[in-house]
Amino acid sequence: MLKIQHLSVNYDHIVALQDVSFQVDKGSIVSIIGSNGAGKSTLINTISAVVRKKSGEILLEGAPLPASAHKVVRAGVVQVPEGRHVFANLTVTENLIMGGARRNAGEAARKIPEMYKLFPILGERKGQMAGTLSGGEQQMLAIARGLMAEPKILLLDEPSLGLAPIIVNQVFEIIQKINQSGITVLLVEQNASKAMQISDYTYVLENGKVIREGKSADLRKDPQIQNAYLGEKKE
Repeated sequence: MLKIQHLSVNYDHIVALQDVSFQVDKGSIVSIIGSNGAGKSTLINTISAVVRKKSGEILLEGAPLPASAHKVVRAGVVQVPEGRHVFANLTVTENLIMGGARRNAGEAARKIPEMYKLFPILGERKGQMAGTLSGGEQQMLAIARGLMAEPKILLLDEPSLGLAPIIVNQVFEIIQKINQSGITVLLVEQNASKAMQISDYTYVLENGKVIREGKSADLRKDPQIQNAYLGEKKE
């Protein structure tokens, strides 16, 4: 469904991504793991056309993705950014309306009850300013806002960042529900253990390069992966 071929990105003279290739099959959850500074956020921002690539191809269903962010969304690729970035001075409902801005008003209005069913806490907070929500509630709102655009593939950038463990569990359960509804998910996540528990396939990114890949269930058993990313010291 989504195919990245020989992607390279530079920030001035600094190499951020170098010859990165991977694919995300339709209906799957694919995780990208790696340490801080590995290039994970650069990768997802390049797919979203927020960052310009130096070279390489980004293909969706065999066709090149557009080079502008709003056209990428229109093509069906929607990012939920790291740090949530909700519209703090708008209500929960208004944030959702913003997420459905590319659709007509009637379609967007019909989609909102679906979001409140998936995220009941947002229904309880629908008239509340988004900036007054807890971190977990803001993350749920950010995901719901992304879903309002009816993506073919949802790009999630560090959805567990800064959240309490019990909320992290809830967020990952929601990601699985979203995938089960038919939406393909690319998950960029520093919590490698959680990401690999719910994903079908994993790529390991270090220093801007893919250094390992494989079925998530297999990589979780690999001693090197356990030592480096899962906090499980194996001799």
